[in-house]
Amino acid sequence: MTEAVTIEARNAVKAFGQGDHVVRALDDVSIQIRKGEFFTLLGPSGCGKTTLLRLIAGFEMPTSGTILLDGADITELPPNKRPVNTVFQSYALFPHLTVAENVGFGLTMQGRPRAEVTARVAEMLALVKLEAMAGRKVSQLSGGQQQRVALARALAPQPKVLLLDEPLSALDLKLRKEMQVELKRLQTETGITFIFVTHDQEEALTMSDRIGVMSAGKLQQVGSPKDIYTRPVNRFVASFIGETNFLPATVVPGGVRLATGDVVEVAAQARGDVTLTVRPEQVRIVGAGEAGAIAATVKFLVYFGTDTHCHLALADGTEVVARVQSPASGEAGIEAGSAVGLRFASGAAQVLED
Repeated sequence: MTEAVTIEARNAVKAFGQGDHVVRALDDVSIQIRKGEFFTLLGPSGCGKTTLLRLIAGFEMPTSGTILLDGADITELPPNKRPVNTVFQSYALFPHLTVAENVGFGLTMQGRPRAEVTARVAEMLALVKLEAMAGRKVSQLSGGQQQRVALARALAPQPKVLLLDEPLSALDLKLRKEMQVELKRLQTETGITFIFVTHDQEEALTMSDRIGVMSAGKLQQVGSPKDIYTRPVNRFVASFIGETNFLPATVVPGGVRLATGDVVEVAAQARGDVTLTVRPEQVRIVGAGEAGAIAATVKFLVYFGTDTHCHLALADGTEVVARVQSPASGEAGIEAGSAVGLRFASGAAQVLED
């Protein structure tokens, strides 16, 4: 059965400027976002992710292309006529109103009956676990609590789609991680389609059902977090999602030959010079001189608590990073300057053409 599509962009283009100074913030982007999924637009600043979000919200008009909601063309529909709400980075709460009044503001502006507004506000405050804060001014709340108020206000009218424009960026690390869990819980409990914009790869990987990676106004890859991480389609995606190693190589029968002369068995459709990529956690450190291992020297170690990043140099000078579990207190570990061997976990290495 084909999954229902809530939001679709068809050949969306958004250009700014004129003549020789035209900049394409979106360059022929087509995408389908499914009903009830947590979809993340991920990419660096200036890649077009917020522009696409603004087209869906109706805050910007596409230069060309179409935006559809549940199959209906909403390209020309103004923002207030779309069943779409947005949570901004700044939250945009009203400081002179109480928490409950902020949450019910949109419903009141729609002319909903007072009893309905009161009941819906109570339901939303319970959802975001702020019932005890209903009568407080928002200035009396923490950053995380203010964000929950913004979420409750956006969810109160029961939109078909909730757009979230980097709403966690102003929070400290610990609170940001807590809110990642809360956002996913809210999306699961409400069943509303969430479209989340971020440049933070961890946010995207931990919360999303699917991710759309963007660069220079184009969609580079769309897929599940696991697909994006383990099978990036190009060098940009591989480097932007997590840490990875890039090794120059040449395709030979049965695999690729590294600059050191070592041959790695890997499927390769391309010919000639390519790049081999492998994640640090898939690099295995073995004894120096072990048959079939790639010779390397430990340059330095970076301790991350549970993990240690081992920076190594191959014979040709290529740097490779291996992530290994930190040794327990008193155990002997890998030392800088020591000679070691490297192996790659089965199926972990991948050939990239660009």
